[in-house]
Amino acid sequence: MDYKDIATPTRTKALLNQYGFNFKKSLGQNFLIDVNIIHNIIDASDIDEQTGIIEVGPGMGSLTEQLAKSAKKVMAFEIDQRLIPVLKDTMGPYDNVTVINEDILKADIAHYVTEHLADCEKIMVVANLPYYITTPILLNLMQQKLPIDGYVVMMQKEVGERLNAQVGTKAYGSLSIVAQYYTETSKVLTVPKSVFLPPPNVDSIVVKLMKRPTPFVDIDDENKFFKMTKAAFSQRRKTINNNYQSLFVNGKVNKEKILEWLEAAGIDPRRRGETLSIKEFANLYNELQNFTELEF
Repeated sequence: MDYKDIATPTRTKALLNQYGFNFKKSLGQNFLIDVNIIHNIIDASDIDEQTGIIEVGPGMGSLTEQLAKSAKKVMAFEIDQRLIPVLKDTMGPYDNVTVINEDILKADIAHYVTEHLADCEKIMVVANLPYYITTPILLNLMQQKLPIDGYVVMMQKEVGERLNAQVGTKAYGSLSIVAQYYTETSKVLTVPKSVFLPPPNVDSIVVKLMKRPTPFVDIDDENKFFKMTKAAFSQRRKTINNNYQSLFVNGKVNKEKILEWLEAAGIDPRRRGETLSIKEFANLYNELQNFTELEF
């Protein structure tokens, strides 16, 4: 039986009717109904028959289906129990797809990668990420030591622009720093809201993040470094000097020490967080070892 692609309005609507499916806003469900957009995503992912794919939030399988045609294996995490029978049906023709009914934020991803993708030469995360939890999903994947080579992911335009933001721009913030610490980021394409069912309130963007061979800067404690960079943006309109008084234990008491620390790292205390490059933040972080009274 020759089916239309899932990523078409007719097939998606037929499946919705067949299964009596209602979208859950809390899960950020917006299904892709444009095959051309999917082909653009797959082209940007440089997928071949040796590539393993991790997908998050496959929905009814519109992207999953096209990935299955190009990749060696696809492992898709779907949190919504109601979609499991739908995916069992739609992925029936593809023996290289494994659907895991778990929350990606709680799943033992390393275990599943070993179990399902061990024979793949390259592993890519390719997904139309659920709205609302895009950032935690990406950070969770990046900060674990997983054998992931890169990410080609769709998300709300505003979040995507933050990942790819250059220093000194309005979109630049702690998320830009984490993304660019681990990966080289680039924009693939902007996606209009009309290619989703139901259409979201805002346009989307596809971003490509390719893992760097080594992190962008050399530091000894990533979590501590990211906590320090995040604090520089805690109040966007304040100077880093003011924001850092809130970060450190007894920050108000140690005002002078904070000024000395900033100046020792060559940072003007009147600057705002969004003007500091990752290298400047790394200098600041490494300078902390000379200021043992500054703790956070």
